Amino acid sequence: MIEFHTDDVPMPILEERLLKRWIKDVARQYGKETGDLHYIFCSDQRITEVNISFLNHTYATDIITFDYGLADQISGDLYIGLETVYSNAMERTLSKNEELLRVLIHGVLHLCGFGDKTEEAAALMRKREDNALNLLHLMKQE
Repeated sequence: MIEFHTDDVPMPILEERLLKRWIKDVARQYGKETGDLHYIFCSDQRITEVNISFLNHTYATDIITFDYGLADQISGDLYIGLETVYSNAMERTLSKNEELLRVLIHGVLHLCGFGDKTEEAAALMRKREDNALNLLHLMKQE
């Protein structure tokens, strides 16, 4: 089950049915099935609190992914700091929606086992994000 929740911010406008199908398709590309995925949209203040509590980091970020998956099934809680997502969109001259979609799938890619801590891994992660976004654009045209 893939669910979208808000903590202390308004719910962004999402095409939930399409996004759920997309997320499942991307996971399948990497040999994974989706279990329970909970996206929690929140403020920078809230994601900073989560960051402090669980990762001992004292700053806001765009996403924090908690992995509860087993073997070939991905499950987890994905906290998304909307304020950071939207400010990143402005910096990258992207629409807020495009950056939000990138972050949504970024968390799924982490749950599929991909990291982004080194320059090489981050570049590969970006390529996987781009491929996933291209898939979504194709799905929208169907």
